[in-house]
Amino acid sequence: MRTIKVGGVPEHFNLPWHFCIDDGTFQKNGLDLSWRDFPDGTGAMCKALRNKEIEAAVILTEGIIKDIHYGNEAVIVQEYIASPLIWGIHVAADSNFQSLEDLQHQKVAISRYGSGSHLMAYVNARNLGWDTAKLEFEVVGNIEGAIEALQSGNAGYFMWEHFTTKPLVDRGIFRRIADCPTPWSCFVIAVHKEFFQKEQAAILTMLKTLNGVTKKFKNIPKIEVALANKYDQKVEDIEQWLKLTTWSQKQISVQEIQKVQEQLLELDLISGMKDNYYFLPQ
Repeated sequence: MRTIKVGGVPEHFNLPWHFCIDDGTFQKNGLDLSWRDFPDGTGAMCKALRNKEIEAAVILTEGIIKDIHYGNEAVIVQEYIASPLIWGIHVAADSNFQSLEDLQHQKVAISRYGSGSHLMAYVNARNLGWDTAKLEFEVVGNIEGAIEALQSGNAGYFMWEHFTTKPLVDRGIFRRIADCPTPWSCFVIAVHKEFFQKEQAAILTMLKTLNGVTKKFKNIPKIEVALANKYDQKVEDIEQWLKLTTWSQKQISVQEIQKVQEQLLELDLISGMKDNYYFLPQ
């Protein structure tokens, strides 16, 4: 029995992992897989991978590419979600902000530096023609910290996945000004390089097991109800999210890696392009 410690955000994207853990599918295939939630996102997972607190992570594509560029000894072993992530741009519900233009000179709440909320703030600013060098950030840790920062005025806006934050919008805590989709596939599975070299067979078994579930995930009867109940969502919101979301069972393409690097380089978030460094040859 091979032990693998995996980390990911406590969001609806990752329910297939929990299915495989809870019904013993991983164990039947000789894997003792444990899951650790990272509510504060990609930056925290990058740190945990670096420190070998986890062996694998389901992580935002742009976040892990940037962190590997700066020394994280990890390798991308598979694309996980092939569709874009829809980032909602949120303000405090009772704030005076009404448009994206109102936010141009406001401080951005981010979970931590290197997180998706940090990197996507640059992407959004560039899309709007803002000077990215003038962006200012307030590190808040997680969604609870973002609520406090926006309500206190310590930050003006916060970017987080549209459907994860939808309950906060419905409850009148956040107000969503707009959405900003990632210009690339949003989640990959990354593994610490040393662990992968030692346990390649176990990792490939893990991927094969998971892919068997994700291939048929959308066709599971009442899956929208299960997702809504587990993640405090409305069924109609989950139905919309499922239409927008595509699970992948293949490696991320060279073109996709290059696309992410090009945008990170354009935003001065990495120092150069690298080839064949953080993905396995197909």
